Amino acid sequence: MRVLIVFCHPYEESFGAAMLERATRALSATGHEIRTLDLYREGFDPVLGREEWLRYMTETEKNIAVLHDHVEALRWAEGLVLIYPTWMYGPPAMLKGWMERVWLPGVAFDVAPERRQRLQGRLRNIRLFIVITTSGSPRWWLWLIRNPGRNMMMRGQRVLFHPRCRTHWFQLYDMDHTSAGERARFLDRIENDLQHLVG
Repeated sequence: MRVLIVFCHPYEESFGAAMLERATRALSATGHEIRTLDLYREGFDPVLGREEWLRYMTETEKNIAVLHDHVEALRWAEGLVLIYPTWMYGPPAMLKGWMERVWLPGVAFDVAPERRQRLQGRLRNIRLFIVITTSGSPRWWLWLIRNPGRNMMMRGQRVLFHPRCRTHWFQLYDMDHTSAGERARFLDRIENDLQHLVG
């Protein structure tokens, strides 16, 4: 399987970097073809600027040309893995901006043809979608507020992929109060589960 990993964390020695290392190791061990986009390391600009916005619907091909490598990677992928910390109940601004600038009309979706209809997904090439994240909030609180970050990814974005796309969510809750053992077990779970999920 062709797997695109998108990693988003500003600190290269973070726990997020450890999650990336384990996920990459698991996928490599099972023989998959992997591409990785490390948004902070490459200095990705997450801001959808004025000129891009003005041509967003009418001259989309110009926006695609600006980020050709990212668009091509998204179209190439059969599996998509997002690795990031949950901040303010959602993905970091860098990752959200990547989605806003790269998941364009004609690339990720077609605009709904009429009122009261939803957009139509175009990323039918993606048959496996995995999110690996951490959060400072405990599980019970996110359950109470219906985990908006998870709903955004697993419900909102899921519709863009293949109708039979498999989804998997890994979240380490209460990150600020976890022990070294709990973090180690979470990393082991990532590696072990990915070998079976994608193997």
